[in-house]
Amino acid sequence: MLVCAEPTDGPDQVRRFVDKLLKLRIFADAAGRMNRSLQDTSGGLLIVSQFTLAADTAGGNRPSFGGAAPAELGRSLYEAVLAEARARHAPVAAGRFGAQMQLHLVNDGPVTIPLRIA
Repeated sequence: MLVCAEPTDGPDQVRRFVDKLLKLRIFADAAGRMNRSLQDTSGGLLIVSQFTLAADTAGGNRPSFGGAAPAELGRSLYEAVLAEARARHAPVAAGRFGAQMQLHLVNDGPVTIPLRIA
């Protein structure tokens, strides 16, 4: 899960985000339908901060990241997401906030779902 905090995010969004993340039925059942949640599968969770998800490319050729939360707020919300997820699910692994990381991703199928909790 790549997570981007926005300036208006707070504790309510963190709780609702983790709740949705754990209950979203995105894993296949025996019939091949997306009908099982992360909780149903007892799968692990990797959460990585990614402020570039807030990129605005509407004006010009250089993306603007003004839609991302400032670093201190972003770090606080990222840590809150980790704490909430770890309190409700295991295992939960995490990236390092603000770090230059190389992730290797296997996208199993043609499904990528952005979650936006208003």
